[in-house]
Amino acid sequence: MRTDLSVRAVHVQDMRMEVHIRAKILTMDYPMTSSADPTPLEVLMASLASCAGCTFHSVLTRKMGTRVKSLEVEVNAERRGEHPSGLTDIEIIYRLRGESLNSEVVERALRMAEDQFCPVLDMLRPGTRIRSSWQMH
Repeated sequence: MRTDLSVRAVHVQDMRMEVHIRAKILTMDYPMTSSADPTPLEVLMASLASCAGCTFHSVLTRKMGTRVKSLEVEVNAERRGEHPSGLTDIEIIYRLRGESLNSEVVERALRMAEDQFCPVLDMLRPGTRIRSSWQMH
């Protein structure tokens, strides 16, 4: 098997893990308690928000030639009621601001980013209902 990416998780205590990603360490905990550490599902949602945002921004600026002043991506999700309590529905909301952004161009860029370039979205799509929208702010 070819290995392009690699991370390592080390058990700390209870359900807390330290995930080693190159030179960084991300501590995760489960279930959601008073812990300040994110859960694995929250990190998955963060990965989706980051990946979707990067690809959308890239398509808008590099492929469409638009100028984006700001881009924010919010991801909301519902979990299955029984175990395994994976994500069943995801909503992605893109909020952007820019000079003379044409809604037709933004919509086309969003479709390209989500359908062709975001690997995290591509991995989640087969088993999860995903809706997305965008807003100018």
